[in-house]
Amino acid sequence: MTQSITLRGTPANVAGALPAPGDRLPDFTLTGTDLGDRHLADFAGQRKILNIFPSLDTPTCALSVKRFNADVEALDNVALLQVSADLPFAHSRFCSAEGLSNGVTLSMMRDKSFAEDYGVLMADGPMAGLCARAVVVADADDRVLHSELVGEISDEPDYAAALAALAG
Repeated sequence: MTQSITLRGTPANVAGALPAPGDRLPDFTLTGTDLGDRHLADFAGQRKILNIFPSLDTPTCALSVKRFNADVEALDNVALLQVSADLPFAHSRFCSAEGLSNGVTLSMMRDKSFAEDYGVLMADGPMAGLCARAVVVADADDRVLHSELVGEISDEPDYAAALAALAG
């Protein structure tokens, strides 16, 4: 399945399908800032917000990381997983410079299967190979409560809808 998004009005295709409400989260292997592998099972028993984005080097991506970091501070039992193709060193540097500590940054630097399995791999366009902007919220049993593939990459995700899914 291919979905279409835009980057400042220029169409780009995204391969696969974003997990939908009711689906189980696909397992993953991503790289943490310690260069170790991280898997979905590492966050077992926690509710999850997956903030998926192209790169911390873009203003909207940086905003979403900071916003979700602030939003989850008051929430209990929530793992905030910030996922991009950025190197773990860039994740660590960004979070340190911004004073962010409420999330876990994860890189798909070793393997793009996360982006394929989660339906966020940009298949063409100027950012081909990176993740499209998306948010997936799941309960403690890894059932999807909310998902959003942002149609225009330069737009921010619907933070209120993501947080409301955790409350409801």
